[in-house]
Amino acid sequence: MLQDRPPVDAINAYLDGFHFYNGQMKVQMEAHHYCSILNEDVIQCTIYDGNVKDAKLMGVEYIISEKLFAGLPEQEKALWHSHVQEVKSGQLIAPGIPEVAEHALMEKLIHTYGKTWHTWHTDLDKDLPRGMPQLMMGFTADGQADPAMVAVRDARLGVSSEDKRKRRADIGAPPVDAGADAWQKGKVIQIEDPTAAHAHAGKDKPEAPSDPDANATSTGTSQK
Repeated sequence: MLQDRPPVDAINAYLDGFHFYNGQMKVQMEAHHYCSILNEDVIQCTIYDGNVKDAKLMGVEYIISEKLFAGLPEQEKALWHSHVQEVKSGQLIAPGIPEVAEHALMEKLIHTYGKTWHTWHTDLDKDLPRGMPQLMMGFTADGQADPAMVAVRDARLGVSSEDKRKRRADIGAPPVDAGADAWQKGKVIQIEDPTAAHAHAGKDKPEAPSDPDANATSTGTSQK
């Protein structure tokens, strides 16, 4: 109670969306982001498995502008995902703020890229953060996110992703940098987890992207 908490006090945005393990699209989860804006080009978020007091800290996401992303080397770009589909689908939301404010926020976020690492895999372990950090990705096309997962979230928070999709139809979709969402081109980067009991590798084969012009993820090889 007597200590100052400047980094915590700087958190001023709550985003709720969905991630999947890079190379394992069927392993999906809801992610609660608590974010602070460092400057016009960089946002940093802590990610929890819930929005309640005892929620588990799952990981972090760094969000940068398209201007900064364009300057990254190609190997670095492969670690990042785009936010266009998350915004346009209505699946990325900012609960609790007026619609006009959320719409303005989404107009900004659609031009950004995120790099996300999960360190506590609460889909496997609730008691302790076991295993290796895992690189997460965001969805890039309709039909990729589990509709039941989205429906459960929507019902709990009292929102409609489909309604938000319609309301965001006026938000222009910028072109996505070819270096992002590298899994779509078969470049799946993931950290090998030696703790076999807590590794996601092998749970299912990576999904092919919905875009027929993209290469199937299943043809790619993991880079360690």
